[in-house]
Amino acid sequence: MFRSLLLLIVGLLALLRTSTAHNVKLEAQKRECFFEDLRSGDTMTVTYQIGDSDASASSGSAGIDFWLNDPRNSIIKADKDVQHGEYTFVAARDGRYTYCFSNEASGYTSKEVGFNVHGVVYVDASETPSDPLETEVTKLSKLLEQVKDELEYIMIRERVHRNTAESTNARVKWWSLFQIGMVAGSGVFQVYFLKRFFEVKSVV
Repeated sequence: MFRSLLLLIVGLLALLRTSTAHNVKLEAQKRECFFEDLRSGDTMTVTYQIGDSDASASSGSAGIDFWLNDPRNSIIKADKDVQHGEYTFVAARDGRYTYCFSNEASGYTSKEVGFNVHGVVYVDASETPSDPLETEVTKLSKLLEQVKDELEYIMIRERVHRNTAESTNARVKWWSLFQIGMVAGSGVFQVYFLKRFFEVKSVV
């Protein structure tokens, strides 16, 4: 029983170590870069979702740029003007892999970037644990990782949709106030015009 509990704790700690979630605010004309040190054969996945940090910003505003460089600084993946994305790759060599988010194309709108980074460390078949309990703990860790990523993705989507809804509601409110003002102004003008039209003028 104690060994089972210990293996479960180790598995959860491994999950926390190999899965990382971040939220960063990208100001206009700025970029943010991060890195992961990988060994040849390791698998890494980057998922990201973009939202306007200001609810009043336009929901149709441009996205950001994303790119990933290998240890030799060669671009592995590059996306332009994207709102969300996911990229999985297997490290071809040992070294530092850098991924960047850029809001440099935006002149004034800041962006909120939520992203997850998780990976699978390559393990030689001869090093695979023979204990079925350890195998099940590993599977459980991977399933928990998938659930965690999915929940974080849903939370980011909810925040983006909420910002869009608040922006739309604000526009509807101001447009309604403008229409009320136009109707009131038109009514006042018509009353004034009709009053002048039917006004009897006497010549002395």
